[in-house]
Amino acid sequence: MTITQQHTEVFIVGAGPSGLMMAAQLLRYGVQPLIIDSRQGPTSHSKALAVQARSLEIYRQMGVVDKILAEGKQAGGAKFNNEGAETATLTLANVGEGQTPYPFIQMYPQSKNERLLLDFLTLNCCPVYWDTTLVSFSQNKGGLGLQLQTGNQLQNIACNWLIGADGAHSAVRKQLNIPFNGDTYPHQFYLADIKIANKLGNDVDLFLSKQGFAGFFPMPDEDNYRVVGNLPESFDHKENLQIEDILPHLEAVMHQPLRIEQVNWFTTYKLHQRKAEKFREQRCFLIGDAAHIHSPVGGQGMNTGLQDAYNLAWKLAGVVNNQLQENILESYAAERMPVAKELLSTTDRLFKIILSQNWFISLLKHWLLPVLLKWAWAKPKLRDLFFKRVSQTGISYRDSQISLHLSQSTRIKAGDRLPYLKVFDEKRQQETDLHEWCAKPGFTLICLGKLKELDLFTVAKWITQKYGANLNFFYLPPSARNQHIFDAFDIREGQKKALIIRPDMHIGFLNDVVDIDMMDNYLLNVVRFLKSEA
Repeated sequence: MTITQQHTEVFIVGAGPSGLMMAAQLLRYGVQPLIIDSRQGPTSHSKALAVQARSLEIYRQMGVVDKILAEGKQAGGAKFNNEGAETATLTLANVGEGQTPYPFIQMYPQSKNERLLLDFLTLNCCPVYWDTTLVSFSQNKGGLGLQLQTGNQLQNIACNWLIGADGAHSAVRKQLNIPFNGDTYPHQFYLADIKIANKLGNDVDLFLSKQGFAGFFPMPDEDNYRVVGNLPESFDHKENLQIEDILPHLEAVMHQPLRIEQVNWFTTYKLHQRKAEKFREQRCFLIGDAAHIHSPVGGQGMNTGLQDAYNLAWKLAGVVNNQLQENILESYAAERMPVAKELLSTTDRLFKIILSQNWFISLLKHWLLPVLLKWAWAKPKLRDLFFKRVSQTGISYRDSQISLHLSQSTRIKAGDRLPYLKVFDEKRQQETDLHEWCAKPGFTLICLGKLKELDLFTVAKWITQKYGANLNFFYLPPSARNQHIFDAFDIREGQKKALIIRPDMHIGFLNDVVDIDMMDNYLLNVVRFLKSEA
């Protein structure tokens, strides 16, 4: 398929999860991007498997989460085995109860995520141009000129914004000469998608031994598992390895025979942990693996890329649609780079502990780790902290230039993800939740507390005249059925709160009074809405 248009507002290089999510989010805001990929088409092979709660919340906002829930599989628990003996089992089912509609880890391979997003793009008349490569580009203050290659055909196209979602070997990042700092882990690792006769159930089974480690992750199909592990140094220079070659090593790590019924995929690879020095260069942005790569500990990689796109898309769409000033785009790197840095640091430390053959660390893993895990898992607060980190629901942008906290509330602050709290709609006599209130594209104003009818009318009129569909409005007066919401936001009797929720469901503005001038100041001078012509 040949690209016929000569200009587009947003051009996306890479149709993996990050690039597809970027396109899908832009489409929600009425921006039609162009997206290319050098591959011949979507692949059925992918390394990422876990979809975390925060990603499921994004998919819910898009209206497609039910497919993931129906076709995926929840991880039942995490089982730790050391030298063949089970040392600890941690239940993962509903571990984040009350924090999100999805208090679990969903196993749903990257390939299925891609096809889900491709379906979303197709429904919105946005094709992916496969077998198309970015050859070169140049940029200036006014836009970019790109040279593309499809087969033997070269083509020139212009765009205003370029998104590099083209993976660890990103052509966009390389042409921008942005350093990709980090390191490569020694030795090789393997990945296998297999069907086995061993009955491991729905738990994530982690095997540690002196020979190395192996992790078995349940896949949606019955008795199918994703197996990942490290290979000993003796395999470093062997080529064209097959699963039969590494099976003796794997069984030595497990301390039991592995009865394989079918091999769907097997590959070996090197692991890296790296982060781009910059996530933006003028009119170019890096998201996903083009911006950061790290070890697979905790199933964070794909989910972090999805959130990169989720964070950037609404800001870029606001600029493209002439609703927001261009400097809103500065907040993308400012918010996402610290997340990537912390993620690389955490996963790197944990992965090195898992891989370590140091006698003292091995002793700690064998004797102390199981005790610590069982002790921590028995503490509800520690379980909650674990889930917030793994699920990525705990990510906050409190220090962001577009977070304005004018409240005495200390538990919830501007920059935090909007907490998942159920709401009883007194008028409709039905239950909903705060996240559902933020389902529509745009910002959402939520007023909590008793307001007079005249005050409500004045707020509604202000929104209609100045922001229209860019600012949705919900009002929640005090009631016994919704007292838990008022408690969560530290609202006492007779008090009020005003929240402005960003399109990515993070709290942008939190104030202890409902004041139109202060809200207007936030939107015009902090978020930098362009003034309405109305």
